[in-house]
Order: sequence, then structure tokens, then C-alpha cells
Amino acid sequence: MTEMENKAVEYAVQQGVATLTMQSAPVNALSRAIRIGLIEGIESALNDASVKAIVVTSSLPIFSGGADISEFSGGDLSPMLPEVLDKIENATKPVVAVLPGPAFGGGLEVALACHHRITFAGNKVGLPEVNLGILPGAGGTQRLPRLADVQTSLEMIVTGKPTSVVKLPGVFDKISDKPEHLLEDTKAYLQGLTPDKAIKRTCDISLTMTDETKGVFDAVTAQTKKATRGFFAPLKCIEAVRGAYTLAFDDGLKNEGKLFMECMNTPQARAQQHFFFAERAAGHVSDFDKNTPERSIEKVAIIGAGTMGGGIAMNFANAGIPVTMLELKEEALEKGLALIRKNYENSAKKGKLTQEQVESRMALLSGTTSYDDLSDVDLVIEAVFEKMEVKKTVFSTLDKVCKPGAILASNTSTLDIDEIATATSRPEDVIGLHFFSPANVMKLLEVVKAEKTSAEVIKTCMKMAKRIRKVAVLVGVCFGFVGNRMIEPYGREANRLLLEGATPEQVDRVLTEFGMPMGPFTMGDMAGLDIGYYVRQSRQEHISHDPAYGAVADRLVEKGRNGLKTGRGAYNYDPGSRVPIPDPEVLEIAKQEAERLGVQQRSDISDEEILVRVMYSLINEGAAILEEGIAAKSSDIDVIYVYGYGFPVYRGGPMQYADEVGLGTILDKLTTYRDQLGEYGKMWLEPSDLLVKLAQEGGSFRSYNAKA
Repeated sequence: MTEMENKAVEYAVQQGVATLTMQSAPVNALSRAIRIGLIEGIESALNDASVKAIVVTSSLPIFSGGADISEFSGGDLSPMLPEVLDKIENATKPVVAVLPGPAFGGGLEVALACHHRITFAGNKVGLPEVNLGILPGAGGTQRLPRLADVQTSLEMIVTGKPTSVVKLPGVFDKISDKPEHLLEDTKAYLQGLTPDKAIKRTCDISLTMTDETKGVFDAVTAQTKKATRGFFAPLKCIEAVRGAYTLAFDDGLKNEGKLFMECMNTPQARAQQHFFFAERAAGHVSDFDKNTPERSIEKVAIIGAGTMGGGIAMNFANAGIPVTMLELKEEALEKGLALIRKNYENSAKKGKLTQEQVESRMALLSGTTSYDDLSDVDLVIEAVFEKMEVKKTVFSTLDKVCKPGAILASNTSTLDIDEIATATSRPEDVIGLHFFSPANVMKLLEVVKAEKTSAEVIKTCMKMAKRIRKVAVLVGVCFGFVGNRMIEPYGREANRLLLEGATPEQVDRVLTEFGMPMGPFTMGDMAGLDIGYYVRQSRQEHISHDPAYGAVADRLVEKGRNGLKTGRGAYNYDPGSRVPIPDPEVLEIAKQEAERLGVQQRSDISDEEILVRVMYSLINEGAAILEEGIAAKSSDIDVIYVYGYGFPVYRGGPMQYADEVGLGTILDKLTTYRDQLGEYGKMWLEPSDLLVKLAQEGGSFRSYNAKA
């Protein structure tokens, strides 16, 4: 046995087999050290006469997670991954990839360049590069189609979704029934290698574009254009795979490289890669460290069994955590539990759950009408009516019945957590856990730290979020926290534009063409216009200086137009339909309100004006939030908006989008409309101090992160 000096890749020879074991935790990212280790290992094996075969494997429960994305920003990248794969594929001794776990991106490309591939039945592999706005750049678009059928290859590369290895019989030469049989099966496979079958270069397989294959390309292209509007990379992925069928292998690789660089140099790629890091950075907070203790969460209570409370409860049941739901009336409790069962049953009908899973999750849910039954819970989440007096009464009661050390959380979307905490004798245990509706579906969780919330409680809740498969972002206390505070100016400008002469359908079209899942008026109708109405009524001290604030929306509610649930809102709706139908009555109401308030209606409101006033107001509020320290970094705001509000990930979030546009441009456009709109502009479109400062310095929100 001999060993090389490379900590990332262990090299060992035993019984004529050289084994190259990647061992760079946590995921064997294909760093320069691993790339060097693989090349050196292959060369050592080829130069050792005793070596008859080479195995490439991993000491970790993953083969490789793919490229080291941190290297995208530059530095010494030699040897490049394609060089490594060329060395593997052209080895004169058989190279066998043995996958003890998943292989993604460049990790799968390494395996595809090997002459043989072995894994186990429960494993998954994938080429997720499209999620970073790029395509596989080390031969994945050329080698995978040579081993798998065209439909499977296109689906894997265009969607980036992991695929079960059992669906890839052409890719894997041996699939063990269990992971524990992998070693013995590998030994047997190596012994069975005959000289004529020892070296099977993937690049030697030739492909032709038949009519049937062309039909698959046409169908996938049409579907992709429809499903990935706004994204650049998916269609380039198809173009690259097409090259595997129309070009010689080396030319296909060159074409792949050209298309890779085309993708890499796009705003979409920058945005998607920004978001990749933003999501991971959201979990790293300065409020606690590795030495901060963490509390055990083994039993949870939810106050309120309505739609929100039920959705929250499902998250914990899904994670195997027992939940007690409290309602003061038995009827409401039974209704809430029945709704949860209905949701689970619907999932079972769609094949997402087995009936056994439905029953096991329901078994974790219990109900009570007495606070006394909550004495032993580790975490209690209040999800009652959004009124301060109601919430303080709940917390006062919880303070009396819950055990010492229990975390007392509120699901409030707007109210002051600090004030809620005053209803208890233990403000250090009080925190906001703002779930987004529907709570059992939406990935985002705003974790709201109050003034006295302990580091221990913050850490526990951030860790708990991962356990229930939420993306947690830590935010501070203010009206609406981050997400709802920013959506307020977004909706305000949309409603003001309606008052000034725009139509709901024009505003909604501009924002959906930008990439939002729905426009502000459709969103308002879906949520219920009465909700916004009650919020405005509760915030009169902040908005009463503007008599036109939400005027049209208020009149709609007063006329019983509460949105989808009443069949009429900013739009009309046919019974049982969610398709908005423009209604001239809404424009007439807007006209009457404009006359009453002395607002001149215009027919020249452009798409650009709508986008600037609505979207740039959102960004401006984000800048104020950042400056106030409500959000720790601009990337946290981006995570909140992508996961909580459907902001297009190919724009990276509102703050990344602002950086891409240029803060100088944002400032210029905002100030232009501020000046044009007179008193209204002075009231609402004043640029934040941070936006002005960064724009004048030629800086960015991202650079502000670095300084903060």
C-alpha cells in the first residue's frame, strides 16, 4: 500500500486496485485540492505496474456535491474540472466510480467520465446547475445523453431535479440492492471485468438526431418556454444537449463551454448565485455562537386552530413532533382538526402521502380547551386574532401555566413583540415566529427577536426552523417586520396609481411581466381586501396626513367588495373561479374618489412609471429597514421576498435587483417621481438616507453588508 500527500483525496493501493477516496467535508465540493488530488491519483495509478484498476469513491455519505461555488469569484482555478475528467476518461486502465451517496453537478460529471459506475438502489444523482443560472460545464450535457435516453437527460439538465439511480440503468453498470452491499458488489464487479470491456469511454458513444429524438426536443422546448419564463439558462441547456446529437464529442464540449459562458455572464446567473449564498447566509447570525446552549423542543402547543394555526401545527406533525392545539370552544377545535385531516387526505389523494402517514401525523395532534393542558410544552405558538389586547391576554395566561424555560412565541404579522412580551414575567423567553400563509406550504419563517429575547431562545428557534423544513430569517421589531413592512409601500403605490388613472389590470400586468407571481390587485383580492382595510383603520395615526391613502380600496370594502371570497374586489369573479375579470365599476369608483380628493386622473401612466413607483418604493423601504438594523443584511431581505412573496429568483430578490440596476438609477428615478408628484411625492417617495448615501458613493447594498 502506498499513499499520496493530499488531504482532500486519499490514495491507496490494495490487491491491484488503486482507490482514490475524496474526503473533503461536508460534501466533497470539487475544490482545487480535490481536482489536483484526482489527477495525481490517476497518474500514480497509471505509473504503478501493480495497479490493474482504479476506483474513485468517497469517505462521506455523499459522492460529491459538485463544484466549489466559492471559486466562481476567481483565484487559481487550475486544473479546471474538464482537465480532470479528460485525464479520467482517457486513462489506459479501467476507472470505476463507486457512489456511496448522491452525486450532484460536477460530482456526477466526474462519475460520467469514469469507465464504469456502481451505486445502490436508494441513491439519487442530479445536475442542478440550472438553479444557479448556468448549465453543466464539464461535459454533463454531452456525456449524460450518451448514457441515458434523451427525455431523461433533458429533464435532469433542464429542471435540475435529483433523479433516482434506478431510473438510470444505462448510466450505472451495477446497482446494489442496499448500501451495505456496495463494497462486496464492487469487488465482484472488478473481478468480472474482462479486457475487452475494461475501458468504456462515454465519449466514444455516438448519437444521431432521429425524427423521434427531434420530437422530444421540440416538446421539451415548448414546455420549457412556458414553464421558465424570465430564466435564461433552461433553453441554453436544451441547446447544449442538442449538440450531443448534432456535433462530434469534442465540438459538443466546445459548444457546451460557449453556452456556459453565455449563461455565466447574465444578470439571471448573478441573481441565482447570489440567492444560493443568501439562503445559506440567512442561517448565520451574530446573536449566538456555538457555545450558546440550545433548548430541547419535543412538545409544542398552538393557540388557535384556524387556518393559520392548523397550518403551523402540520409543520410540527410532519417533523414527528407532538402538538397540542388549543381553542376555547370545542366546536372550533373540532373544525380545526377536521381541516388538518382534510389537508392530509388531499395530499394522500395526490400520492404525496400514504394513508399510514396521514394517520401517524394525525396521531401526533391533540386538542384541548384548557390552558392547564399546556403546562409541559417546550414551545407554544400563538395564532389568534391580530389584536394587541387579545394577544396580551393569551401571553399573560401562558406565563402562568407554562413551565420555566418554555418558549412563548407569537405568529403576529405586524404587532409589536416587545409590547406582547410585557404581558409576561419572562420577556427573555418571548419571540416572534411569523409563518407565511399557507403555513404548511410556504418555506419562509421570520424569526422576530424582541429587545429582551435571549440568545438561547433565538438559537433554538433558528435550529427548530430547519427541523420543520423552513428557511428562517432573523429580523427585528417594527411594524410588519421586514416582509409586511415593505409590502405596504408596494401596495400603497399600486392603489395611488389606480386613483391617478391606471387600471388594476395594467398595474398587475406590469408586475407579473416583471416576474411577480401575481399583481398587487390580484394578490389583494386573494388575501381579502377587508384585511388591508382593518390594518389601515388601526394605523390612522401614521397615514391620516394623507386623506387619499387607500381611498379606492376603502370604498371597495365599504361596498362589500372584499375580493375573491365575495366574488367582487378590484376585479369580478365568476362563481367557483379565481380568474379576475375587469370591472368598469372599479374605475368609476376611482374616478369619483379622485374628484372628491382633488387628484387629477391621467391617461398617460406608462408601464415604466408603474414599475418604478411600485418596485422602487419597495426597495427604498428595504434600504430603510437595513439602515435601522431590522434586517442584518440585504441578502436576508432577498430571502424573505423570494420565499415569502414570490419575488422572481432570477432577479435575486429586491435588493440584489436594485444592485443590478444600479443604486444611482434607483435614486434618480425615485427622485424624479417625487418631484413630479408634488405634495404626495414629498410625503411618500423621499429616498432613504442609506439609498442616497450608497448611490452617491457608487456603492451597493451588498457592499453595505460587508461593512455592517
